[in-house]
Amino acid sequence: MTEQDLDYTFEELRLKGFLAYDDAQRAPRPGVLVVHDAGGLGEHIKEKARRLAKLGHVAFALDMWSEGKTVNDGMRRIGELAQDLGRWRGVARAGLDVLAARPEVDASRLAAIGYCFGGTTVYELARSGADLRGVVGFHSGLSPSSGEAKNIKGKVLALIGADDPLIPPEARLAFEKEMSEAKVDWQMNVYANTGHSFTNPGADAFKRPGFFYQPATDARSWAEMRRLFDEIFAV
Repeated sequence: MTEQDLDYTFEELRLKGFLAYDDAQRAPRPGVLVVHDAGGLGEHIKEKARRLAKLGHVAFALDMWSEGKTVNDGMRRIGELAQDLGRWRGVARAGLDVLAARPEVDASRLAAIGYCFGGTTVYELARSGADLRGVVGFHSGLSPSSGEAKNIKGKVLALIGADDPLIPPEARLAFEKEMSEAKVDWQMNVYANTGHSFTNPGADAFKRPGFFYQPATDARSWAEMRRLFDEIFAV
């Protein structure tokens, strides 16, 4: 297994992402972009990239925050990016471009996954018309939305906790309406007894109501992602 930190830039930002792939494979293979949550590119996000690499993909966990490494940094950056959709998409697109340019990657078979804010990011990347076969959001905010779902080229999978305090039922309904009106091939799984950050083993330490790790939902949602990838990456 090859693991590598990669330096790259977007405008004035100096960014450092994390690449993982199985170097025993020789043929180009699907690439999966991984977008972190407010906490930045931490170890639990890198572990997602490693797991994707073990499935035979090339995974690149991008860096949205540059020097920011804490949740407080992340919340400040989210507020800034929410005011500038072009920049938000641009930082994400810079990471996708790094992945697509890798010689190990079949650039015709790309997907993106994201966690919390990262999932909102991959939805916006898809709405921008990025050449992605699919995007997957884990406990991801379903707004803000650019309202440009008609530009989505691939399939959309949203994986949501029924008890997530940040994603009320009306947000789910609005997302469904937007995707359906644009005739997107979308799916949404809503998991019982599940709150926010259900894939993060460190979520309980946040001590925030409705934020907790849910191992069963973590496993089920990952399996759903794998099923989608089996479908969209079939040659």
